[in-house]
Amino acid sequence: MANKLTLAILGPGGIGGLLAGLLCRAGHHVICLSGEDTAGHLRTHGLRVRSARFGDFTASVAADTELRVPVDAVLVTVKHTALDSALTRVPSAALGDALLVPFLNGVEHPAALRARYGPEAVAPAVIRVESTRVAPGVIEHASPFAEVDLTGDQVSRPRLDALARALTEAGPTTRVLPDETAALWAKMAFLAPFALLTTRHALPLGEIRTRHREDLTALVAETAAVSRACGAPADPAAALARYDAFPPATRSSMQRDAEAGRPLELDAIGGALLRAADLHGVPVPVAARLVRELREAGY
Repeated sequence: MANKLTLAILGPGGIGGLLAGLLCRAGHHVICLSGEDTAGHLRTHGLRVRSARFGDFTASVAADTELRVPVDAVLVTVKHTALDSALTRVPSAALGDALLVPFLNGVEHPAALRARYGPEAVAPAVIRVESTRVAPGVIEHASPFAEVDLTGDQVSRPRLDALARALTEAGPTTRVLPDETAALWAKMAFLAPFALLTTRHALPLGEIRTRHREDLTALVAETAAVSRACGAPADPAAALARYDAFPPATRSSMQRDAEAGRPLELDAIGGALLRAADLHGVPVPVAARLVRELREAGY
């Protein structure tokens, strides 16, 4: 990868839009891949970012409905529920030797993407940020941080380093981690209790950690046990301390999707946790109950 990259962003929503705007502002050639209405809006009006951390600006991104030109990397920033349909915008032949970088919740998607695009193409990433698309082409970045972990057990380290350098110089603090399983499960072990409990009870984190403390503690222990069984380190006490440090009004993205009537990533998060637990013979009664109750509620 050269100093200035050509990057496609599959899904310029809250996460993808923020990354697209920051990378474009830093001088990289950015192509947003989306439906025709969104692509047309972006070509005409650009991508507006409002961020207390990175400032307010408009980025003149390119936009298309399908990948048609060679790129250095495709950042996949759609939700898991939209992944299959979104990937039709990135034909394998068009990807060529570019990296495919999924910013997806869960732990099962890298294997599926490698089966589709090849084992050396997929570099899974984890992002910690609160960013929302509030209107077509308008992104609000609310958190005082934006941090990316980039990994990929079968990807050459120089390619990961080049992308990490571009992301860090654009804004998000980015590091390359040597253990893909550990990186993905670190996110999963934190996200699953947070998402399942806030969505099940329709309460912000502050009330979950007081009114439903017993379930939170049990669920953290269960996810930590599954994480360790999958070969990733886990620290339940540290996870609880992180929950306790978050602002009490914090809500999960799954909870926000439920409130808005959007499809939930329940299978990618809760379902994947249960499948991993079953594979390794780890009992997870609280997780199983919450997933069952959410499914019975129509999610």
